[in-house]
Amino acid sequence: MICSILLLIILTSCVSGTLVVNVTQTSYQAEENQHITLEWTFTTNPHTSSNSLNIFCELLTDLRPSVLFRLHEGVEVPESQDEQFAGRVQWDKDVLREGRLRLHVSRLRTEDSGLYLCDVLTSYESNSGKCWLNVSAAADEPKPQRPTVRPEPESRGNIWILYAGLAAATVVLIICIICFKSINKKRNIFSVSNASLSSIL
Repeated sequence: MICSILLLIILTSCVSGTLVVNVTQTSYQAEENQHITLEWTFTTNPHTSSNSLNIFCELLTDLRPSVLFRLHEGVEVPESQDEQFAGRVQWDKDVLREGRLRLHVSRLRTEDSGLYLCDVLTSYESNSGKCWLNVSAAADEPKPQRPTVRPEPESRGNIWILYAGLAAATVVLIICIICFKSINKKRNIFSVSNASLSSIL
């Protein structure tokens, strides 16, 4: 009887201490060059220190797995991060003790698409949660239109030439008119003088 009670207490404590890992979203959609926050939640044990917490998150694709984030005994291990994610992943330390893992991934690339698996391990058990991220190519941005510059009208230079030509023609015409009048005047004087001479003779 006493053994049955002890066994029941042990089983109850094991069940109540079960580690559960969930994702806040099962799938994410984004465009390249955007930023995104991936989030997992897990049950916490008040008797367990965060120093005993180990987290390993990776991207699983057809090509090869890539390490996104690693926490060893409560301390981040950036050197184990894959080159693909180097310098692009930040995490919120403050919410970790609440049983939340938030990973901020910046400057997304299309090759970041795939299944993200996050394993949470404590000193007594482990579990994992997964989500899908699809990063599509950024839409082509419309090219900035160049301001339309009106070309200098070719006729502007031609207008000055036309004005100069008209002015020259006008001057020539005036000179011709003056010469013509002067010649006519001389003819009239000559014809008058001839008439006077013949009358005298």
